[in-house]
Amino acid sequence: MRVVSGEYGGRPLKTLAGKTTRPTTDKVKGAIFNMIGPYFDGGRVLDLYAGSGSLSIEAVSRGMDTAVQVEKDHSAQSVILENIKMTKEINKFTLMKMPSERALSVLTGQFDLVLLDPPYAKEQITKNLMTMQERELLAADVIVVCETDKMVDLPDTIGALQLSKQKVYGISKISIYNF
Repeated sequence: MRVVSGEYGGRPLKTLAGKTTRPTTDKVKGAIFNMIGPYFDGGRVLDLYAGSGSLSIEAVSRGMDTAVQVEKDHSAQSVILENIKMTKEINKFTLMKMPSERALSVLTGQFDLVLLDPPYAKEQITKNLMTMQERELLAADVIVVCETDKMVDLPDTIGALQLSKQKVYGISKISIYNF
């Protein structure tokens, strides 16, 4: 796995051994960013189930200013820290070592890009996005990217968020929401 494009493009990323995370393939990662960008002029990204940190590192590589990565798994946290070091810009990243629910209760400010790839997709995504809206964590022009198994059907609306794009890549489905 590697950073696909941008400032860190081509640099290798470490992944987690085992089955506790599902790393997004480079092909799917490239497709996601082509759907939503592919580049950004600043902004703040939240990667709520960071895994290896690959998606939020890609977002910063493509122009986001900073990333908040949330991960509760200790092995994954170590991998994220190694991947952050690879960027040589560790000040652009904040790793919150806690479950997503706890992170959502303490996060402040607004996010321009939200990346969601939870282990139990449908229930978690809907719940997380409702919490983010209640806590006003989403910028007016937010882009929300949800990665799920292709068999998962997310609702067309979640609170005030509307499904704007959806594509299937192999076993993964990418759903994009906006206000």
